Amino acid sequence: MSRFTAGALLKARAVLLILPASLALLVFPPPRLALTAAASPAAPGWLTRKDLTKTPPACIRVADLWGFNRIADMTGKTWAYEDFVEGASFDLGTKQVSAAEIIEFASEFDAQPMHLDEEAGKASILGGLSASGWHTCAMFMRMLCDAFLLDSTCQGSPGVDQVKWKKPVLAGDTLTGKLVVLAKRLSRSKPQLGFITMRSELVNQRGESVFELENSVMFLTRDAAGNAA
Repeated sequence: MSRFTAGALLKARAVLLILPASLALLVFPPPRLALTAAASPAAPGWLTRKDLTKTPPACIRVADLWGFNRIADMTGKTWAYEDFVEGASFDLGTKQVSAAEIIEFASEFDAQPMHLDEEAGKASILGGLSASGWHTCAMFMRMLCDAFLLDSTCQGSPGVDQVKWKKPVLAGDTLTGKLVVLAKRLSRSKPQLGFITMRSELVNQRGESVFELENSVMFLTRDAAGNAA
């Protein structure tokens, strides 16, 4: 093999080794090319963690990818941390529970006989076709989202303190939800984030309490969400 041919092969190998990394940089630019918090909230770019700790941007992170933070517009949300007052209550609306949805949920996630069959439900201590407790949780979550959570700066929840399934939720029941704010506090390590402690309840058409939940939910402050105070 000639010296020329050997040199050409070495150069070709180097190009092949470098090319994948170069393509990756084009798809996922490094931090020094990232947009800063000054970028338009209407068309957010990529922010580094360093950017987010300097000045709260008008957008917030919703996912991580290759060490970068993807951000979503949170301006214009009605409910931020400051808007929740201890003792305040929220009407979560009503939800009618059908036999079809009880069976559909149970078939997928909790296939116990009393959640799948009317006769099996009647033969159990529940007295009829009844929703899985986890189905009740899911229905409550939908009611909460529709009431105000989707129009808030919510950042999720660190967990649930307690959940009680107090009575069976039967096919044909109509559930009514209510939520009360118990306490609030700002995070010590992240002052742009606050914790709201809530107690929620669902009652049926007879006024019987069927479900209780107590937990904390995290919300951004209005300044951190990019709204005027």
